[in-house]
Amino acid sequence: MAALTREETEALIQEVLEVYPEQARKDRAKHLAVNDQSLEKSNKCITSNRKSQPGVMTIRGCAYAGSFGVVWSPVKDMIHISHGPVGCGQYARGGRRSYYIGITGVNAFVGMDFTSDFQEKDIVFGGDKKLAKIMNEIEELFPLNKGITVQSECPIGLIGDDIEAVAKKANKEIGKPVVPVRCEGFRGVSQSLGHHLANDSIRDWVLDPAENKHNDFVGTPYDVAILGDYNIGGDAWSSRILLEEMGLRVIAQWSGDGTLPEMELTPKVKLNLLHCYRSVNYITRHMEEKYGIPWIEYNFFGPTKIAESLRAIAALFDDKIKEGAERVIARYKAEYEAVIAKYRPRLEGKTVMLFVGGLRPRHTIGAYEDLGMKVIGTGYEFAHNDDYDRTIKEMGNATLLYDDVTGYEFEEFVKKLQPDLIGSGVKEKYIFQKMGFPFRQMHSWDYSGPYHGYDGFAIFARDMDMTLNNPCWKQIKAPWKTEESTNTEVAASA
Repeated sequence: MAALTREETEALIQEVLEVYPEQARKDRAKHLAVNDQSLEKSNKCITSNRKSQPGVMTIRGCAYAGSFGVVWSPVKDMIHISHGPVGCGQYARGGRRSYYIGITGVNAFVGMDFTSDFQEKDIVFGGDKKLAKIMNEIEELFPLNKGITVQSECPIGLIGDDIEAVAKKANKEIGKPVVPVRCEGFRGVSQSLGHHLANDSIRDWVLDPAENKHNDFVGTPYDVAILGDYNIGGDAWSSRILLEEMGLRVIAQWSGDGTLPEMELTPKVKLNLLHCYRSVNYITRHMEEKYGIPWIEYNFFGPTKIAESLRAIAALFDDKIKEGAERVIARYKAEYEAVIAKYRPRLEGKTVMLFVGGLRPRHTIGAYEDLGMKVIGTGYEFAHNDDYDRTIKEMGNATLLYDDVTGYEFEEFVKKLQPDLIGSGVKEKYIFQKMGFPFRQMHSWDYSGPYHGYDGFAIFARDMDMTLNNPCWKQIKAPWKTEESTNTEVAASA
């Protein structure tokens, strides 16, 4: 479909909103907008980080998902207890594809489900004693763990378990960090608050107590930390390769394939490299204020953004690193040009609509553009307005922005805009595939990846081509285009 004008996009939004009652229509109108690159602040056009509209299908997660599912669970040498009923822990276990190096159950515990398995009697009498017993059992069964976190599920906040007291006592008994996280799912409006709570727990229970540890550490002028990369499909490894090739030393990686000692060492770095701004900007700001460590965002999706980010990072160091950045860009030039030459003719002019969490709705735009594709709509599940501030410059004027888009709205926008490809989550995947639209699950790369770095760009391009140009889509007809649905519409109008 040809690009819409500003007036046409505004009319589309109003058309989709018509189905709502008046109050719901007013509320949802604040979360749908036409992009305007001239704006410096997105709050002039779109509202975000508000409670979802009751009665509509939201695609958000909860605070527990933000803390346990995103920030904490990839820390591989710690054991993370889902404190509450078994369901949340089992649902969250192993879903993120956060790759790691280690022996599962021996010195690495990612993907394992540790739960206090609350029963009715625990709700009535409390789970403090049970939690303390679990920690002792963990220490006996998994002695190589470096520490424990307690991730609170909803019932813990309702009954008032004192997880902080249990954590302090366990810390003295086992001699390892025990981190309580008040991330009950009902807190906040989305998983975003869970990120913040997890960051605060790292500050209070990991960084502050570790200030007098690792005094034997020998630093260099080129020490950096990768923050907010959860190593989905190996993404952090791809990023680390480029950074180290340009001459930097990565001494900490949060939290994909990360460890507790790496987290404790982070205040000693010279620069924090921030990948997922939404999930860890709180702790980077804390380290900037307390330890004087500067931070910079980077984007390693697609060769254009990779080169921009490598040069921006190098500008904060000396000529050795600046020369290293240029050397890395030149080294991979033939490789990424070959990828573009192969796939761009097959993808040129194709349109994409995105709706994902974290950084993907804006960071992946450049990679699509490197392949000649155009993003005609994008939005976040749990963004704040500073995320949209960073997005409006990446998107073309008059394109569609949607915050916490409902299932109904997303389907209607797709029907009207007819994108060639949709990138969103597993909740939306099968709906749009049944509607006949090529779809990539962009939370965890649809079981592929990595997508970061030059090597990842080759995989990204292959996956987009494989999805979009699959002949199966010619065999699928959207439900409203079938003969049966057409007959039903005729009968209804008679």
